Amino acid sequence: MKTFHLTVARIGENLFDGEAVAATLPGREGVFQILAEHEALVSELSLGEVRVTAVGNRTYRFEILRGGIAEVSRNQTTILL
Repeated sequence: MKTFHLTVARIGENLFDGEAVAATLPGREGVFQILAEHEALVSELSLGEVRVTAVGNRTYRFEILRGGIAEVSRNQTTILL
């Protein structure tokens, strides 16, 4: 199973930092999913929920209350809420 490094943070608070299998995000133009080796991108996020599937099939959910941004580069993803 391929993984990528994922960081999910709010100002002053690190919510998740580890290896993930998938992350599903509410983008401005619809929901999209990040997997290992995803093409580089930067995307604005809409209100909604970030769903993370981590190693060991653990699931995490983070609510987006004010929008956010996601950056994907070199098998690493950073989500700022």
